[in-house]
Amino acid sequence: MALLLVLLGLSTLGGLVWLLLPAIRRYVAGGVCTSSARLDGKTALITGANTGIGKETAWDLARRGARVILACRDMNKAESVAAEITANTGNTDVVVCKLDLASTTSIRNLAARVNKEESALHILINNAGVMACPYWKTEDGFEMQIGVNHFGHFLLTYLLLDLLKRSAPARIVNVSSIMHKWGHINFDDLQSEKGYNGNSAYCQSKLANVLFTRELARRLHGSDVTANCLHPGVVQTEMIRHVPIFQTLAPSVAFCLKTPAEGAQTTIFCAVAPELATVSGIYFSDCVPTAVGSCANDQQAASRLWDMSCRQLSIQWD
Repeated sequence: MALLLVLLGLSTLGGLVWLLLPAIRRYVAGGVCTSSARLDGKTALITGANTGIGKETAWDLARRGARVILACRDMNKAESVAAEITANTGNTDVVVCKLDLASTTSIRNLAARVNKEESALHILINNAGVMACPYWKTEDGFEMQIGVNHFGHFLLTYLLLDLLKRSAPARIVNVSSIMHKWGHINFDDLQSEKGYNGNSAYCQSKLANVLFTRELARRLHGSDVTANCLHPGVVQTEMIRHVPIFQTLAPSVAFCLKTPAEGAQTTIFCAVAPELATVSGIYFSDCVPTAVGSCANDQQAASRLWDMSCRQLSIQWD
């Protein structure tokens, strides 16, 4: 009898979850970009556009008529995605460029090509990233997460900024994460050489994205180039491949994760929404402005990180 009651209880609980599943999915999906803005005559560059959020963003912007540059490390995947986007949107103005954010040489080569071949750049979406990977170093000796997620995009933005200014109004969109709220910039060991924790390094790099965005927006004031950042949500993409709990529980928690299309909505919103034309230095989540973590409000840390980034990359950015 006791076993029967337990089984009935489990059956009831399972039925309840099943009934609530649509509501759970709607909640998890989060905000949706409802803007119908067209991007004809506009050029957008998206890093990491061959998969996940980047791919969905590229698809959406191409559908709106933009010239879309897919800046990717895996050229085979990027070419395949470009062909797929063209076939499904009818937009033949989709370009593939090689970009490895773990190599400053690759970043400089990409920027040189864009500055030479493109007459304008209206939207720069710094989307690519690495999450909670083992302790690896970039080609230039940076810890991989701070190197790719922050330094790589910092340098790329610096190298493309003149083109963005000439193309103004223009937008810079940095994909960060809610995990920035648990981040701390370890100025004494930014490269995690004294000790490494993959999750902590990820949080640090995502906080760096927010600090960079806010300082960049301050410096760009009056230029007609805006800079905003965002949390896409917890999305089922290749980004989570180094996170054991997601790999272990993936089948059972998939309904609690956003799809790439759902995760791309806030990026798309920041890139196209007319109401954000003059909005800058803001952090968004689910297509609405959202409060940042306390560390992200530290102006002194933002300025210090800016100066340190310039030194690490051997650039002078006033």
